[in-house]
Amino acid sequence: QVQLLESGGGLVQAGGSLRLSCVLSGGTFSRFLMAWFRQAPGEEREFVAGINRSGDNTYSPDSSTGRFTISRDNTKSTLYLQMVNLKPEDTAVYYCAAQTTDGTRVMDFPYWGQGTQVTVSA
Repeated sequence: QVQLLESGGGLVQAGGSLRLSCVLSGGTFSRFLMAWFRQAPGEEREFVAGINRSGDNTYSPDSSTGRFTISRDNTKSTLYLQMVNLKPEDTAVYYCAAQTTDGTRVMDFPYWGQGTQVTVSA
């Protein structure tokens, strides 16, 4: 079955950068729309950025635009999230997710990774 494995999280100071990776196995990566979500303690899981199958179209809420860049490498079955100028409020567990349909809601994605912790210190 489809499995997603994130990596790249860690502790970083405010203003720093991180690049998250997510490898998909058990399926054909290029068939999936991919996305990143995050969940802070006590908060609902929220959409961070999404990307289409070919990687030539990305979409994200205003809060992510300019600091977070989603990309994919279909030859490596890998999804990326480049994060720059990180802020303490970006602290959360970051999840990658996959779908074959459409939408940006949590319920639209049947496949999830286990998450990777990102902690931004002030």
